[in-house]
Amino acid sequence: MKPLEDMLKESPYQAYTYAYPHKTAYRPLRPPARLDELWAGERRDALFLYIHGPFCEMRCGFCNLFTQAKPKTGLAEAYLRTLPRQATRVRAALGEACFARFAVGGGTPTQLDVAGLEAVLDVAETIMGAELKALPVSVEASPETVTEEKLALLAERGVDRLSIGIQTFIEAEALAAGRPQKTATVERALMLIRQAGFATLNIDLIYGLPGQTVNSWLASVRAALAFAPEELYLYPLYVRPLTGLGRSERAWDDIRRCCYREARLLLMDEGYTQISMRMFRAGHAPAEAGPVYCCQEDGMVGLGCGARSYTRALHYANEYAVGARGVREILAAFIARPEDSFDFTDYGLRLDAAEQRRRYVIQSLLSHEGLVFTAYARRFGTDPFTDLPQLAELEPQGLALQNQEGLFLTPAGVEHSDVIGPWLYSDEMRRLMDAYQWH
Repeated sequence: MKPLEDMLKESPYQAYTYAYPHKTAYRPLRPPARLDELWAGERRDALFLYIHGPFCEMRCGFCNLFTQAKPKTGLAEAYLRTLPRQATRVRAALGEACFARFAVGGGTPTQLDVAGLEAVLDVAETIMGAELKALPVSVEASPETVTEEKLALLAERGVDRLSIGIQTFIEAEALAAGRPQKTATVERALMLIRQAGFATLNIDLIYGLPGQTVNSWLASVRAALAFAPEELYLYPLYVRPLTGLGRSERAWDDIRRCCYREARLLLMDEGYTQISMRMFRAGHAPAEAGPVYCCQEDGMVGLGCGARSYTRALHYANEYAVGARGVREILAAFIARPEDSFDFTDYGLRLDAAEQRRRYVIQSLLSHEGLVFTAYARRFGTDPFTDLPQLAELEPQGLALQNQEGLFLTPAGVEHSDVIGPWLYSDEMRRLMDAYQWH
């Protein structure tokens, strides 16, 4: 591990720590783990249910998600027939359980037709027992796949948050990023979403795209603000292996830090609150409702080929791929699985006590909630500075402030989230991630 002082001298964009450990640290589990035994000792009163839709109308040049573009005829239908088989076994393995959140992601879930979307929601409600109209429910979409019929179905079934990946309102920038889209299509999709009446509209934008300038970036932010989104996620561009941009030899100016700072100021002036480096919430956003869910403490149950599941001591999933061949092979294997094989998981990562503590610190510190000492002590019975002495380096660098309640990132610390996250990784997780073979 490099000293924090040295890492701060490098790019502020070193790795996006949206979950720890990263999926590239997962490996085959020998022997496979039985799900009923795995979940028997877990809290199951406030779980997060996630269903993965691994299909898109295109693969964008920056995308490293597990997804297949333009699936061949019959593939989506075969996948949707597999989901209930998996869900039935997973639900039985869970035993008594309640869900506090539900999300459908991908890929692009709205790539499915109305019947396909209804089938996914039926799996969540009928098989898994999630009361959709009583929970916060989020679905991801893209401009090209939004229709009035799909939005009407989602709204009627209880979806209250629609998240749409726009990335840029500038057609030339979208084309250069391997995502050709018309601004008129984007605006029409946003108008349809607003008319459908979802309580929360989230818009995703990306800064640092090929050919983008600070001014054109701010033009996209302002274009998004015209639709008064309750949430905005601003993502710095990362060029990853096997993506379209990753295979390109073209270079562009790195304006990401300037884009971040200017957009942050703009959104703060517009009354948005910064929740994390990427997330901004509007003053008019609805208050969070439904059962309490804490990502640091509660489990996640993932269904579908590409979904991850979290217990305290084991994170697990299917194998991961970005390349088209790898995705096809993993999807085919998932669809062909015998039903009783879903009683087990054979790919993931075991977390010892030290890694569980490290995960809690990372997930807490990188959010506006911060690392609350009483919550940490309640969970682990120890002091975070004793468990991770390196935390003491943050305050002298101006990246965090400590008070009696906890440790909280300063604005400079939030700006350097993609340095602080990787800096907190353990040597073992870093070794596993570095050794991962992309396919």
